[in-house]
Amino acid sequence: MHSSETLQIVGRTHPGKIRPHNEDCIGEDPQLGIVVVADGMGGHLAGEVASRLAVDTVLQNLKQCLKKTAPDHRTGDTVALDRSLAVRRAIINANMAIQQAGRDHAGHAGMGTTLVMALFNHHRVILAHVGDSRIYRFREDRLEQMTTDHTLIQEMVDRGFYSHQEARVSVNRNLVTRALGIDSTVAVDIRDEMVLPGDIYLLCSDGLNDMLEDAFIEDVLRQHPSDLGQAADLLVQKANEHGGRDNISVVLAKPALPLTRRMPWYRRVIKFWR
Repeated sequence: MHSSETLQIVGRTHPGKIRPHNEDCIGEDPQLGIVVVADGMGGHLAGEVASRLAVDTVLQNLKQCLKKTAPDHRTGDTVALDRSLAVRRAIINANMAIQQAGRDHAGHAGMGTTLVMALFNHHRVILAHVGDSRIYRFREDRLEQMTTDHTLIQEMVDRGFYSHQEARVSVNRNLVTRALGIDSTVAVDIRDEMVLPGDIYLLCSDGLNDMLEDAFIEDVLRQHPSDLGQAADLLVQKANEHGGRDNISVVLAKPALPLTRRMPWYRRVIKFWR
């Protein structure tokens, strides 16, 4: 477990019970507030190469960009926009790096990876994803999925052809419609969210949510909100007990925000008019 003054991060990755090796990769930089999970695809260990390359490229790009950014007179909205653009550029650069590596090494041709990441900054977080790895938020004892899978089955669910339960057991549920390294361009979904005290963000590969229902994941986080290491270990353990048919990666991130007391409405009105 790594922690900084503002962000606690715990990451676990496991090959599961069926796959011969682990093609998932996780990465973090607590000081800059970055967490990343990638789930690689491709034969002859190429998926492992793609996921590692994606995580390393995103971390390196954001480290270079964020360390160059010094506080100035710009508004918070402008800074947030700059960070969103930096996240998008980092993921696009990761896509280009994977494609280049595929061209340079014949054994890596066609490799790809999904990716989810979060960039925390005080009371805000930028969430980004490509593929079917997921980000969840646990807030006030409730788990909410913050990403929408880029899969063929999710498109069928959106169009009303499948229910969510039917999608969970479909043999085609892992056919992704977006991934890094597959095409020369990649569409990245990005959202900017407010972070509240007590929030826990869960980033995972589909090896977790394919094995465990959201309600079970929610219950684990409800029972262990102050011990992220125990929660992460339990999630990986239970995913393996329920089959462990894929690599399993879990990253839990909990911003250390103060529990501030909200000012009464009449004091806020007085303060506004002063």
